[in-house]
Amino acid sequence: MSEKQQRLFAALRVPNFRLYFAGQAVSLTGTWMQSVAQSWLVLELSGSGTVLGLVIAAQFLPVLLAGPYGGLIADRSDKRRLLLFTQSALATLALLLGLLTVTHLVRLWMVVVFALALGTVNAVDNPTRQTFVPEVVGKDLLGNAVSLNSVLVNTARAVGPAVAGLLIAGVGVGMCFLANAVSYVAVLVALARMRVDRLHPARPVPSRPGQLVEGLRYVRGNAGLWVPLTMMALVGTLAYEFQVVLPLFARVAIHGDARTYGFLTAAMGAGAVAGGLAVAARGRAGVLPLVLGATGFGLALGVATVAPSLPTELAALALVGVGSTAFLATGNTTLQLITRPSFRGRVMALWSVTFLGSTPIGGPIVGVVAQFFGPRAGLGLGAAACLAAAVLGLCVLPRIPGPQRLIPRPVAPEVPPVTESDRS
Repeated sequence: MSEKQQRLFAALRVPNFRLYFAGQAVSLTGTWMQSVAQSWLVLELSGSGTVLGLVIAAQFLPVLLAGPYGGLIADRSDKRRLLLFTQSALATLALLLGLLTVTHLVRLWMVVVFALALGTVNAVDNPTRQTFVPEVVGKDLLGNAVSLNSVLVNTARAVGPAVAGLLIAGVGVGMCFLANAVSYVAVLVALARMRVDRLHPARPVPSRPGQLVEGLRYVRGNAGLWVPLTMMALVGTLAYEFQVVLPLFARVAIHGDARTYGFLTAAMGAGAVAGGLAVAARGRAGVLPLVLGATGFGLALGVATVAPSLPTELAALALVGVGSTAFLATGNTTLQLITRPSFRGRVMALWSVTFLGSTPIGGPIVGVVAQFFGPRAGLGLGAAACLAAAVLGLCVLPRIPGPQRLIPRPVAPEVPPVTESDRS
C-alpha cells in the first residue's frame, strides 16, 4: 500500500475502529433507507410538501430542545454502553413503525409520534456517537476517522436511497423500516465485540449544577468554536433540508417516482463519498478550510438550482455531495480538535443542534418555499445560506487565533499490528 493510501485509511488500522466502521456501514445504510421511506410515506398519506416539512421538523425538534442535555449525558457517561442503549432503542422504533406500515394500520399522526420518539433518542445518540470516535482512535487519528466516517455516511446515502426506491416500488414502503431495524444488529455486535482495554475513554464529568451554562460560556469565549457553530446554524437551517426538497423535486420538477427520488439522493451521496475521501487524504481542519467548504457547497447548490434536465441535475447533485461532506467533515473535525475533552459532548451536542436541531425551523420554511415557489427555489435558498455563512466566517477570521484558523494534519501514531486475538 502506498504512503498516500496509508494516510487515507490510517484510522482503519485500529482494530476497534474497523469493527465500529463495519457495523456503522450496515446500520447507516438502513438509516438512509428509513429516511427515504418516511418522507415517501408522508407524501403518500398527505400529498403535501408543507406537511412533509412539518413532520421532518417534528423529528428534529427534540434535538433542538434537548440536544444540549444529550451532550451533557454523553460527557457524564460511558459512551460505549450508552450507545448500546440508544442503538437498541432506535432499532425498536424502526421495527414498530415497519410492522404498522406493512399491516396497513399506520396513520399520519402515528408517523409524527414516531418521528418525535426518533428525535428524542437521537438527541442523546448523535453527540455520543461523535464523541465516541476519538475514544476509539485517539486524538492523532481523529481527523482521518471523522473523514472516513463521513465517507461511510455518504456511501450509505448513495446505496440506501437507491435500495429504498427499489423496495418501495417493488414490495412497499414498510419493508424499508423493517430492513433498518435488522441493520442495527450489526452495530450492536460491533460495540459488544470491541476491546475495551484499547479504547481511549475520556474521564466522565462528575454531575454538578450549572454544567450546561458552563458549556455555553466555554463556547462563547472561544471564536474557534462559536464561529463554526454559527456557520452551521445558517447552513443547517436552510441548506441541509434535502429530505424536504428532493422528494418534491422528483415529483414536481422531474415528474418522477420513488426510484427517481432514490437516484437523486444516491447521486448526491456518490459525490459526497468523493468529497469525504478528499478531506480524509488532505487532513486539514480549521475555520479557513471551513469557509472554503461553505463557499464550494453554496456554488454547487447554485448549479443544482438551475440544472435544466435530469442528467445535469444528477451531475449537479454529485457536486452538492462533494461540498456538503467537505463542509460537514471539516467543521466536525475542527470542533473536536479545538475542544477540551471534558467539554466535547456539550460542544458536539451544539453541533448537532445547529445541524439537525435547526430542521424544525428550516424544514417548514424550505417546505413552504418549495411548495409555493417550486423545489428549485428551495435549493436556491440553501445556496444563499451557504454563501452567507462563508462571508460571516471570512469577516470574523482575523479575530480567530492562528492555530485555530488552519489546523495542520497531525503525524499519525504507530498502530499495533493485527493479532489473532483481534480477529477472535
